[in-house]
Amino acid sequence: MNKIPAIIKNITASGGVVLVDLESDSCPLSTLLVDEDKLPEWLTIGASVSAAFKESELSLAVDLSGKISLRNKLPCTVKTINYGELLSIIQLTFGRHTIYSAITTRSVKALELKTGTKVTALIKANEISLMKSENGNR
Repeated sequence: MNKIPAIIKNITASGGVVLVDLESDSCPLSTLLVDEDKLPEWLTIGASVSAAFKESELSLAVDLSGKISLRNKLPCTVKTINYGELLSIIQLTFGRHTIYSAITTRSVKALELKTGTKVTALIKANEISLMKSENGNR
């Protein structure tokens, strides 16, 4: 599970759906919480949180351009690639953080990934979970 620190910048709620805007290493992120009737006390604007997402939910793009519905676009650099027969694990550097993506080896080859390749990591808003920061609020 990937975890990166973030600060809550805005919270918008409507009909049991909550859109939380975050910032991590000067990069905007959003998460969508569904069926949330009551938010936990620690989920407030300005709070430090951890944004958590599975390696299998982190897609990669090279030379991404044009419009896309995903707001969560992390600029990353490939650090290492652990090739498997069908699935490969890509270690990425995002700002000061290390995150991982699990994609097919076929995709690694199609994207021509190698150490040092600049990529955009993409995450759907509903795939990011929020966790109370161990350091508390800033």
